[in-house]
Amino acid sequence: MNQVLETQEQVIRVAIDLFSTKGFSGTSIRAIAKGMGMSISNIYNYFVNKEGLMLAILQQSSKILLDTLHQVSDREMDSLNRFKLLVETHLRFSETYRKESKIFLIEEGHLSPEGNEINRQIKREILNLYVRELRILKELGYLGGKDLSVAAFNVIGVITWYLRWYRPDGRLSWDEVCKEIVSFVMHGLLGSSPQTQASIAPVKSVEEK
Repeated sequence: MNQVLETQEQVIRVAIDLFSTKGFSGTSIRAIAKGMGMSISNIYNYFVNKEGLMLAILQQSSKILLDTLHQVSDREMDSLNRFKLLVETHLRFSETYRKESKIFLIEEGHLSPEGNEINRQIKREILNLYVRELRILKELGYLGGKDLSVAAFNVIGVITWYLRWYRPDGRLSWDEVCKEIVSFVMHGLLGSSPQTQASIAPVKSVEEK
């Protein structure tokens, strides 16, 4: 990696720390520059403004997330268990990249119309991936008459909302919380009949494969 790219990556890491703790509006370019030990004008040599830096973070982290989710959706395996693995993989990504994932929750009002469109496009790509997987389950008779977009929004909402309430020092371990959330999603989508539950086998996470 050349010096310019290395410095850009360092600026992104500092910005991720600040955006995830202080929010977008609560973080100034001055604070980012201070965290880097450089002048404000030097920051502008790498990113045109604070929004440009935010969008670089969103695009970088969303690419990693989508690549990770596609690795699951491309697997040749039982469709129901693939969806369960998809949800678990998304959750584990959100925990591994906790700071970046919290930035996904940014309110669109902080961004320009162009920035909002980029942010929405990222979210649409993730939504469409879930809709495709849910369509397969619907065709197999698992979802009945559920609206696929609503179901996908609900699943993604459950996955991302835990970032607002989960605490590592809480009563349950991360693995226990992950198991509870996955179970909640699957039961909410499919119901809890013995036949449905018998179809869902324990599956290993991507990391365990």
